[in-house]
Amino acid sequence: MNLLENTKKLKQSSYKLATVSFEQRNKVLLCWAEALRTNCDKIVEENKKDLEAAEKQQLANALVKRLAITEKKLQQMASGLESLAGLTDPLGKVSLNRELDDGLILRRVSVPIGLIGVIFESRPDALVQIAGLCIKSGNAVILKGGSEALNSNRILSEILIKTAAEVSDDFKDVIMLVESREEISALLALDQYIDLMIPRGSNALVRHIMENTKIPVMGHSDGICHMYVDKNYDLEKSLNLVRDAKCQYPAVCNAIETLLVHKNAAEEVISKLPQIMPEVKLLGDSETLKYIDVEPAKDSDWDTEYNDFILSVKVVDSLFEAVEFINVHGSHHTDCILTTDEDAAKIFMANVDSSSVMKNCSTRFADGFRYGFGAEVGISTGKIHARGPVGLEGLTIYKYFLEGEGQIVKPFADGEKNFTHKDL
Repeated sequence: MNLLENTKKLKQSSYKLATVSFEQRNKVLLCWAEALRTNCDKIVEENKKDLEAAEKQQLANALVKRLAITEKKLQQMASGLESLAGLTDPLGKVSLNRELDDGLILRRVSVPIGLIGVIFESRPDALVQIAGLCIKSGNAVILKGGSEALNSNRILSEILIKTAAEVSDDFKDVIMLVESREEISALLALDQYIDLMIPRGSNALVRHIMENTKIPVMGHSDGICHMYVDKNYDLEKSLNLVRDAKCQYPAVCNAIETLLVHKNAAEEVISKLPQIMPEVKLLGDSETLKYIDVEPAKDSDWDTEYNDFILSVKVVDSLFEAVEFINVHGSHHTDCILTTDEDAAKIFMANVDSSSVMKNCSTRFADGFRYGFGAEVGISTGKIHARGPVGLEGLTIYKYFLEGEGQIVKPFADGEKNFTHKDL
């Protein structure tokens, strides 16, 4: 069956899935967790094929690290599904309950989006997270992973599809894996059936999708995150946070790429950077070069997501210069201030235009699981529908339900009756 026909089937299944009980959706997640553990050896074996191919192609170490599936990672994936099953139901939540007239009641209720297409990077565990979030929120999903994870994604999707269908016919035709680039182009033309596209990948990929489809697109292109050390700061705490935000896992979108330091803190902070992060290649502006002997930063470095052990460092004259710099050069993802001055923190957090703004903590906390969302399908830096880590709530929309007892508009339009508009 071709891609169009399969997509039509998923669209039809999404209507039925929207009415499946909370208990049944959770049952699928728990069965998936068990299936991952049962099929551990088979999954690891298929993943080895991808790792061997990646080695032959000499892919970047960061990419290979994200590609690998170990027994420990499979256990984490299974535990993640079980944690997701423990979260409250995102569907059926009433955010408005209003009487318009006696016996005429309006409610706004959360419902699934429908059929979602997700294009994601080399991490095959992302496939499991995304599928879990979609099922929990009552959405059907089309998945497209990177070609470097072809065998891993194929075995994982086969297990999830088979296990879900065994739970109930309601979960038949609610997940589909596509594998080729040509299929992406074909999917982008199916705006009649796909309700939302979520790309997780390079800036070029996200822009390509946004420019070549009528389907609404949610996501982010770059993860250019900043940490700013204010003139009032705790040195030990600040250095520890800078190291964690850069080094704990540099290949992800919430790791910092630029460190901004107030001129009054510059000498003390910058001079210690080579000691606290010797594995990091530091690039600096002209002021930074006064304190450490590193390679000069180019103009393009301020707009670069390295995803590696590279950090650009810049000295700023004021808090307001830092805020302006972040709003110009950042990607509206995650930015943080390190300060002991509460007023400075308030100004920073109010004026930095990013989906997550932090004070005195690592930017690596900007994550759906760490925010308590169970997991995430990605980070949204836009300002429509969902923003920041997109978990269950971000995969729902709402409907208005109006229930009456025979009311007609004419007496209201003629001024014979007035609306009560009373919140219940």
